[in-house]
Amino acid sequence: MPKMKTHSGAKKRFKVTGSGKLKKQQAGMRHNLEGKSSRRTRRLNQDQIVSKADTKGVNRLLGRG
Repeated sequence: MPKMKTHSGAKKRFKVTGSGKLKKQQAGMRHNLEGKSSRRTRRLNQDQIVSKADTKGVNRLLGRG
C-alpha cells in the first residue's frame, strides 16, 4: 500500500503547535478592510485554534493519524 500524501493546500494553511493543537488564520482579512473597525481587524488578524469538530478532518489531511 502506498504512503498517504499530505494535502498540499492544508499544509499551507495549518500549523501544529508544540502541544499538538492546530493553528489557523481567521477569515475576513483579505478585502473591504476600510469598512471594518480597527478593533475588528486586530481581532481577525490573530491566529486561532482549530475547533474540536474540525481537528479530526484537518489531521487526516495533514497525514497525522
